[in-house]
Amino acid sequence: MLVKALEARYYTDPAVFREEMERFFFGMWVCVGRNEQLGEPGDYFLTDLAGASVIVTRDSVGTVRAFYNVCRHRGTQICREHEGKFAGKIQCPYHAWTYGLEGKLLAAPHMDQAEFRREDYPLKGVAAEVWDGHIFLNLAVDVKPLAEHLADLPEKFAAWGMGELRVYKRVRYEVRANWKLIVLNFNECLHCPVLHPMLNRVTDYLSGENDEPQPTYIGGTMEFKGAAETMSVDGVKRRDSLPGLSEAQCKRVLYYAIYPNLFLSLHPDYVMVHRLWPKGVDRTDVVTEWLFHPQEMAKTDFYGDDAVEFWDATNKEDWGITEQSQKGIGSRGYVPGPYSKNEGLPAAFDRMIVEKEGRKA
Repeated sequence: MLVKALEARYYTDPAVFREEMERFFFGMWVCVGRNEQLGEPGDYFLTDLAGASVIVTRDSVGTVRAFYNVCRHRGTQICREHEGKFAGKIQCPYHAWTYGLEGKLLAAPHMDQAEFRREDYPLKGVAAEVWDGHIFLNLAVDVKPLAEHLADLPEKFAAWGMGELRVYKRVRYEVRANWKLIVLNFNECLHCPVLHPMLNRVTDYLSGENDEPQPTYIGGTMEFKGAAETMSVDGVKRRDSLPGLSEAQCKRVLYYAIYPNLFLSLHPDYVMVHRLWPKGVDRTDVVTEWLFHPQEMAKTDFYGDDAVEFWDATNKEDWGITEQSQKGIGSRGYVPGPYSKNEGLPAAFDRMIVEKEGRKA
C-alpha cells in the first residue's frame, strides 16, 4: 500500500501548530546554541522556547545553567538584551531582587517579613545539558536525561569531535514555511538533481545508506562524486580533515535530524549545523553555523568561505522550495500524494508526528 504525505492541517492549522510547540518544543530536549557562546562565568544569551523566554548562562564553577527570564517577585522579565554578561549576579531591573549565577535568591529589598525566606524564591530553573559543544534545554516537568534522547548518536559522531570545533560563520534565515516541511526537505535528496546544481556536481544523490529511523532522530550518509573531496563550490578540500576521522569517514557526508530542531551535516573538514525556530504555522527561522577545527582557523591561509558560499546558496534553494510547498499545501487543490520507496525518512518523520499526536489524544 502506498504511503502518503500528511493532510494539509499539519502545515496550515494554527491549532495544530500550537499543540506541536507544546509537544515538541516544550516536552523534548531542544538545541539552543553552542557552548562557546558562554565563554566565561556570567556570560548569557536568551532563547525562546514554546513562547517562554529563557536565560542561558554559565555559573561561577563553569556549569551551564538555564532559568526562566522571570523575576520571582512580581514576574518582571529580568533581561532585555539578547546576550550579555552578568557581573557575578543576576538582578531584576524593577525592584532589584538579586540572584546568584546558580539561581539562588541573594537579596530581596524591603522583604523583612518574618515569614519570608529567601531560599523559597530561587529563579525557576530549566533543565540544561551539553553534548559535544551543543547546549540543550528541556522545559518539561519530568525530564529524562539527554543521553536517552541522543541514544547512540554520541558514539556514532564521536570522531568528528564537535566539542572542539568553533563557529566560523552564523547566518539566520527567515523561511515562510512550516517547520516540518524543512525537516522533510532535509531528509531526502531526490530533489537534488533538479534543485541543487552545485550539490549534484559533488555528491551522488542516490548514494549512501540511511539508518533505521529512531524515535528521536533520522539520518544517513551520502558519497562524494568523482574527484570531489568535500562539500564546497568546487569540491576541493582546502583544509586538513578533522583529526579524529578515518579514511572511510572522509569519503562521505552524514546528514542527521535530531528532533525537534537540530540538523547536523558532518563533512570531512567541517560541520554545518541548522537549528529550527518555529515562529508561526507558516514561518520558521533557521540559524545555520559552520564549525571548523580551531587549529585550521588559526592558520594564516585558512579559508572557509568556499563551504559557506556553497551551503548558503544551497540553503536558499531549499528554503525557497519549502516556501513553494507551503503555498501549494495551503491551496484548496492540495490532496496528499504518495511517497516513493526512496523517501523512507520523510515517511518515518510523518509517522512520528502522527504517533505523538495520537498519544497525546
